[in-house]
Amino acid sequence: MAGPRALAVAAAVVVAAWAVAAAGDPPLSPKGLNYEVAALMAVKSRMRDEKGVMGGWDINSVDPCTWSMVACSPDGFVVSLQMANNGLAGTLSPSIGNLSHLQTMLLQNNMISGGIPPEIGKLTNLKALDLSGNQFVGEIPSSLGRLTELNYLRLDKNNLSGQIPEDVAKLPGLTFLDLSSNNLSGPVPKIYAHDYSIAGNRFLCNSSIMHGCKDLTVLTNESTISSPSKKTNSHHQLALAISLSIICATVFVLFVICWLKYCRWRLPFASADQDLEIELGHLKHFSFHELQSATDNFNSKNILGQGGFGVVYKGCLRNGALVAVKRLKDPDITGEVQFQTEVELIGLAVHRNLLRLYGFCMTSKERLLVYPYMPNGSVADRLRDYHHGKPSLDWSKRMRIAVGAARGLLYLHEQCNPKIIHRDVKAANILLDESFEAIVGDFGLAKLLDRQESHVTTAVRGTIGHIAPEYLSTGQSSEKTDVYGFGILLLELITGPKTLSNGHAQSQKGMILDWVREVKEENKLDKLVDRDLKYSFDFAELECSVDVILQCTQTNPILRPKMSEVLNALEANVTLPENGIDLNREVPPYGGSCSFSVRHEDPHDSSSFIIEPIELSGPR
Repeated sequence: MAGPRALAVAAAVVVAAWAVAAAGDPPLSPKGLNYEVAALMAVKSRMRDEKGVMGGWDINSVDPCTWSMVACSPDGFVVSLQMANNGLAGTLSPSIGNLSHLQTMLLQNNMISGGIPPEIGKLTNLKALDLSGNQFVGEIPSSLGRLTELNYLRLDKNNLSGQIPEDVAKLPGLTFLDLSSNNLSGPVPKIYAHDYSIAGNRFLCNSSIMHGCKDLTVLTNESTISSPSKKTNSHHQLALAISLSIICATVFVLFVICWLKYCRWRLPFASADQDLEIELGHLKHFSFHELQSATDNFNSKNILGQGGFGVVYKGCLRNGALVAVKRLKDPDITGEVQFQTEVELIGLAVHRNLLRLYGFCMTSKERLLVYPYMPNGSVADRLRDYHHGKPSLDWSKRMRIAVGAARGLLYLHEQCNPKIIHRDVKAANILLDESFEAIVGDFGLAKLLDRQESHVTTAVRGTIGHIAPEYLSTGQSSEKTDVYGFGILLLELITGPKTLSNGHAQSQKGMILDWVREVKEENKLDKLVDRDLKYSFDFAELECSVDVILQCTQTNPILRPKMSEVLNALEANVTLPENGIDLNREVPPYGGSCSFSVRHEDPHDSSSFIIEPIELSGPR
């Protein structure tokens, strides 16, 4: 019996090898076939990798889980492919569809061309797909409509053409869909995603406005085949219409000139629309014209930053005060009453480590928020900044920032009524005042721009890499979502920005937290510290910080500590000199630092979050 079985196995391997070779992909490993290795090598063979980021991908390997940019599940299946921002060119192999356990595929901001393989539609476990910022051409495969688990899809900034597939538009679980900046055409189907963008597609037509694109085509064809006599009449009618249009336009221009002179209107530029007269307690109500003047008509030279909530401009008020003006995107999402309610709530959150809301502007088409200007920018900016060859943020400043950010988040979670969940805790949203004190910004905006009215929200707003796993997979957030983001922030403060971007192979395959655990087990924590600090750090503080990071980033949100517990652990081990007084508590001896009293919370406690199968299977 062994002979026939051996022949059958050999035949299967030969057939599989022939299929891969026929597709132009590499031969199978002589050690035996691992279908995930074969699929990934097929992907590599179609790519031009000038930076060598796939240099470690080896056809003779039996385990792709050790490769850069690849992450696996505990049982050894490839579940994540994170290849963004690596200058990759070439095409995407159809063999990508053989990674049947894949859940996350991030290929954005490369130079990949060709068509999007329809075989991606076989990845039924896929939850996040980002192919934006490439050079893909052709139509969007309708097979993507079979990805029923997908909740995050970005195909923007490519050269895609054709119509938007109805199967893709009707995906019920999508929380975010971006098809903007392509060459899509035809009618726009009803899109079920909670948030979506189709801007920058000149040839799309909204069937609800134009009564269907096909009707427009029929009318055009009928006019083309009209009789010669009708053409002659149409020429006379066209000439008459043009003459009347010119006369009307001239009269209209003269009327506008007279009206402007009569009103003596001398504004340097017109307001977008009429300001709405509302008062919100102690907040200053700016007119749209005031903020236009302050920002030089929202000049691009004054942009301080931009993100998921809108664009931030530096402005100077008439009294000389410097401000940051945040011009919110999608103003039509929030009604007037909801905007007033949420802005008033944000304005009531006053704490030393929170960015104070100074004022606002609301018109029928605009929503703007005004904050004090932070002269030292954000933590993300300063982590990349050097002064006299040294990092602008030394170890003591980084620890002080961590404590300040924790205090701000604690206030939002446990001292605000109602509580505020940030949902996008990251270095770019932690600002620094003139004394390098941490100021938590952008809080309350995720709730303000979400269509829902509860903290169990449906629109995933945040940054991939900083989002807690339960939030990315379900769209539901809690205080523990912010705790996870704080853990990643603290890790970035310790390691510096290079490790968490593309300077470390471990982070490229999404295994940075596993690397932290390994380093801790090996008692080599100094490997984590930013090399630019040149070993100038406090080991007890480092040891405590690593414990905090690992507690905050646990997969199960219930096991993560509260921000009050995080703050207690940090304050007990971090030296914070203020006004010449040492505020640190007694530091435990080496090896016993940073203990947590994390309790297992009541499942019915509103501050906790449990993922239940019934929640995951229903519509989101």
